[in-house]
Amino acid sequence: MNDFFKSVFASLLAMVVFSVFSIFFLFMLIGIFSAEEEKKVATNSVLVIDLNEAFPEQSKEDAYSELLSKKNGKIPSLSNVVALIKHAKNDAAIKGIYIKCQQNPNGFAASEEIRNALLEFKSSKKFIVAFGETISQKGYWIANVADEIFAHPQGGLEWAGFSYETMFLKGLLDKLEIQPQVFYAGKFKSATEPFRYSEMSPENKLQTSVWLNGVYNSFIQGTSLQRNISEDSLKILSDKGLIQNGLDAVRYHLLDGLRFDDEVKSVIAKKVKVQNPKDISFIRLYEYAANVSLNELGSGNIAVVYADGDIIMGRGEDNSIASDQYRALLQGIRNDESIDAVVLRVNSPGGSALASDIIWREIELLKKEKPVVVSMGNYAASGGYYIACNADSIFANANTITGSIGVFSVIPNLGNFMKNKLGITFDGVKTSTYADMPSTSRALNATEQKFIQSGVDSIYLAFKTKVAKGRKKSVEYIDSIAQGRVWIGADAVKVGLVDRIGDLNAAIASAAKMAKLNGYNIKSYPEKKSFIEDFIEGYEDKIKSKAIKEEIGVEEWGYLTQLKSIKQMMGQPQARLPIFVVNHP
Repeated sequence: MNDFFKSVFASLLAMVVFSVFSIFFLFMLIGIFSAEEEKKVATNSVLVIDLNEAFPEQSKEDAYSELLSKKNGKIPSLSNVVALIKHAKNDAAIKGIYIKCQQNPNGFAASEEIRNALLEFKSSKKFIVAFGETISQKGYWIANVADEIFAHPQGGLEWAGFSYETMFLKGLLDKLEIQPQVFYAGKFKSATEPFRYSEMSPENKLQTSVWLNGVYNSFIQGTSLQRNISEDSLKILSDKGLIQNGLDAVRYHLLDGLRFDDEVKSVIAKKVKVQNPKDISFIRLYEYAANVSLNELGSGNIAVVYADGDIIMGRGEDNSIASDQYRALLQGIRNDESIDAVVLRVNSPGGSALASDIIWREIELLKKEKPVVVSMGNYAASGGYYIACNADSIFANANTITGSIGVFSVIPNLGNFMKNKLGITFDGVKTSTYADMPSTSRALNATEQKFIQSGVDSIYLAFKTKVAKGRKKSVEYIDSIAQGRVWIGADAVKVGLVDRIGDLNAAIASAAKMAKLNGYNIKSYPEKKSFIEDFIEGYEDKIKSKAIKEEIGVEEWGYLTQLKSIKQMMGQPQARLPIFVVNHP
């Protein structure tokens, strides 16, 4: 008995000590961050835009990065980046912008928004200098607006054109004796092609060639205007592989010189008119954000709802659009009389067709109460377009990937794989003919296949009908531009899927005008988590995913997330963008 009480007492003591230590540690962290002073904007400051960072749709404060790298955990949103650049244009303390452009993980549409803001900044006659050790084409997409662009003497500039690549699984599935059993509606709906074919279909090659060349031409046109080089000459440089190193890029006027980092700082020092580069006051975006106010002043309120990620049923994780969460969120906004208008920012390749329809219904109810404007990000395709199609007005960037109006379902038959490869068999009983349908342990019979295809066709018809209603077109016309076909924003305007080319700020301005607001405040949804909430909630998953991502690399992490998406789509009708692996330069 004494041993028992000793054990209990020791356990209680350990719990008390651990709790006290945890509370002390937590308050110590709060003290560290609250005591840390923000960097002030000096008189002669240079705003630093690091394109190596991926700017999310909503600003984030990553608690784990904050702990490990202090302020590196504060990530400004894409719209904040654009707003900060525009604010800097008229800020006397900001003398110029320094772009770090080695890489650029941001999408083409996001890059377009940043680039347009920088072009507007240039009208102030302030300088922009860009530098990267080796500059990728995505980095150059934005950097070409700079007055001067430099690369490292042993680095250079990638200039080879754009490519797209899809991973096909049919050969693997055949070897494993796995039958995918694919059902789809729309001849361009190529999301299931990796299961059906070993190469791209003619329809898929056609649509991919159209949108990829559209994006490429946009890149070439922008470069041509900023560097004063003809479009034909720029295309010849990539077609003939004439840019192999930094000297080639300088020779053909794509770069202004090859410099070391300290030499680039000396160039900037002369522009700021300081003797020593160490005296340059470089200020990063999150530091600048802490010193300026970007909010409009007024009595009105505009809700900006960020729909970012895969569309899924139920309750989801971060970076997903979960039906339960967004239904409740949109209902709350609809019933909030203080909100005058809504902007739905969609950055999604789609997902569950049912979840998309649930969110569509909430948008339909919402716009009866207040104006609803959609702003499309990098992607607003398939299910992403489904939830956007009935807004009062739709904005997209010229290089947004949208459309892909189609539906598919995949039900794998694992019976032969389990039996012949693993020695596992299945047996059972049922009360009705189709009680075990769909089953992954056997093939669907002809009647069951008819049931599934009928369901896919029914969802596709509902999808087209809702697009037709929202876009005020006939179902027949929508069918002619649907069929799962992907469009870039510039072409989507021409066929009527999008109303105007413009960024999030343009969509917000439109919503304010529709609501007849002279001034307004922005309320962002879903509401951001506090530092403590982010630190406590789901820390195991976050640490695990960060560790894996850092260990295997960003590209390989992309493959893993794609495999996870494939797993999610099994057995459920999907309205999803037909892109698995894209090798963007």
